[in-house]
Amino acid sequence: MSTKKWILFDIGGVLEAVDDDAWQQEWWERWRAVSGLDTAAFDARIAGAELPAIDVTVGTEPAFWAVVGAALELDDEQCAAMRADFWDAYCGTGNVELIDYARTLSSRAGTAILSNSADGAREEEERRFAFSEVFDPICYSHEQGVNKPHRDAYLQALRLMDAQPAQVLFIDDRPSSVDGAQAVGIRAVRHLDNATTIAAIEKFLAD
Repeated sequence: MSTKKWILFDIGGVLEAVDDDAWQQEWWERWRAVSGLDTAAFDARIAGAELPAIDVTVGTEPAFWAVVGAALELDDEQCAAMRADFWDAYCGTGNVELIDYARTLSSRAGTAILSNSADGAREEEERRFAFSEVFDPICYSHEQGVNKPHRDAYLQALRLMDAQPAQVLFIDDRPSSVDGAQAVGIRAVRHLDNATTIAAIEKFLAD
C-alpha cells in the first residue's frame, strides 16, 4: 500500500459554488410554476410518481426524466428544458480558485473526489469542469451505491485510493459528512471558505 498523502474533496459546496440546501427546492418551485399546478397538486403528483433512486443507481437518469415528465404532463421540449435547468442548478459554477489549487498538489499528494451525486453527474461535471484532469479516483454515490455519511462511502473511497485513513484529509461543507469521515479515522475539515481550506490542507501536508 502506498504511503502518500491524499486530499479528498466533496463537490457541491466545495469544488462547485452551489447552495446544496436551497437549489433543489428553488428548482422544483420553478418547474411547479411552469406546470401551472398549485403547490399541493404538484407535490402530490411528484410524491405519487415512482421516481428511480438516481443518487445510488447507474443508468436510471432517462427513466427519472420520463417519470417526472409524465407526472407533470410535460412535452418533450419542456422535459429537455427541465433536465438542462436541473444540471445547471446542480452544478452551479466551478470554484476555480480551489480547483486550480488542487491542480498544484500533484507532486505532494493524491487528489480525489467523494461526492453524493445523481446519475449523469460524471458526464455533466466533466463537460463543465474537466475534473478527471485533476482528480483520480472520482467516487460518486450513484456509482458506489451509497451516500455519505454512511461509512461504506468512505471505505470504498479508501480502497480506490489504496490508502489508510490516516493518509487522507477530507474536505466537505456538510458537518454530517465531516463526522462520517472522522468516524472511520479520516481527518476531515468543514469547508467554509477557500483560504481556510487551503490552510488546512497545507497544515496536513506539512505534518
